[in-house]
Amino acid sequence: MIKNIMKSAASVAVMVTIGSGVANAQACEETQFSSTNAENYLKAETELIVNDNAQAALAALNALKAQQLNCYEEGAALRLGAAIKIETGDYDGAVADLLTAVNRGYIPDSEKKTTYYNISQIYLSTDNKERALEYFDKWMAEGGVPDRNQKWTLAVLYQQMDRFPEALTWAEQVFAADGPGAERQVYDFLIFLYDKTGNRAKKAELLEVLLERDPTDIQLWQAIAGEYFQAGEDRKAFEVQKAMYLGGMLQTEDELMRIVNFYNSFDVPYASAKILEKEMNAGRISKTYQRLELLANLYQVAREFDKAIPVIREAAQLSPDGKMYERLGRSFSELQQWEEAEEALIQAINKGGLQNAGLAWVLVGQSRYERDDRSGAREAFRNANNRGGRGWLDFMRAEDNTAIALARFELFNEVSDYKKEKERCKDLEVIGNAPDSCNTVDERLAGAEEALAEFDRNT
Repeated sequence: MIKNIMKSAASVAVMVTIGSGVANAQACEETQFSSTNAENYLKAETELIVNDNAQAALAALNALKAQQLNCYEEGAALRLGAAIKIETGDYDGAVADLLTAVNRGYIPDSEKKTTYYNISQIYLSTDNKERALEYFDKWMAEGGVPDRNQKWTLAVLYQQMDRFPEALTWAEQVFAADGPGAERQVYDFLIFLYDKTGNRAKKAELLEVLLERDPTDIQLWQAIAGEYFQAGEDRKAFEVQKAMYLGGMLQTEDELMRIVNFYNSFDVPYASAKILEKEMNAGRISKTYQRLELLANLYQVAREFDKAIPVIREAAQLSPDGKMYERLGRSFSELQQWEEAEEALIQAINKGGLQNAGLAWVLVGQSRYERDDRSGAREAFRNANNRGGRGWLDFMRAEDNTAIALARFELFNEVSDYKKEKERCKDLEVIGNAPDSCNTVDERLAGAEEALAEFDRNT
């Protein structure tokens, strides 16, 4: 949709600019293209709108921008450029062009509202919810009045950002516009929001309107969900199942696992994990190795590593091999909890059954290296007996050699400094102006030379 909007805007960019007068921007008095620039502009516009060739349009626009442009031409180029960049997927560039046009006064006040709305749609298409809402607000501040579909978009945006009261405000306006004949999607969405905001009375009210019978009639709920499945509307079926779960209607393990899998299928792994963990703790879902593994997966996909670790540990205790302990060690490594990582990885190696024990030894070596246990790290890397372990050993050897070289360099510099001091003392003694420190320079030089010799003997 946004591409079509921007194409339409581009196709009338010149007419709008002439009609409203870019000169309204105070600083610009120009009202037309030069012949060369007009040719390039029209070529770019034709390639975009008529030929649907965004790359050719972009080339023509770049040719236009390479010329000296007056303010009128620059304004038209920016607006056309935004439409082209939408087609090429450069959404940030499109927004930048539109905002530049606004800030430089190339878009009259009467069109700012539409421009802000277009920007909000660009951000919406890239899932940048915060910026989409920001420009929705700017659009409304310029006088934009949301229609029914735009109110629905706002409600969904706020819900996705967990700002449930604001989502409810817009969703209720959608429901008011649709009336009792509103689609099931609107009912389900409001049920969800009323539950999130604790408005149980209105939630029950909706269920009565929707079902026209006892809202706890599980058979009816299941029938509605089944119809949505048959129609291929899995999202609506999910909303029905979710409402059933929130209403306490799901009791069996299969029913509860269905809602867990629903959340996971619709890319809400954290909510899926919270339900699974809650129901396992309540004893309504069995706490098997497979269930614990699923729970750990869900938390890790949701990047809730701290919550995943105790689940992985519990699963590791039930596992017949060391694979889960290896995963536990990797999780601790991601959190840079090196001591715990080594402990888990050693358990994994001892328990056996790993696909590649060498990789586990490399991680053990890394955990020791990070805790300055260099000898232990070398031992682990040698145990790994793979390219990764050998690479770490080479790296540590290079570190040691560098440290030795630096230490010798410091001792060598000390000897050199004392020798230079001794020469200066000889010069000062000739004129009878040697400081007291010259009395000990030979002793200090000898000590430094002995330290350097001792260092060379030991290395």
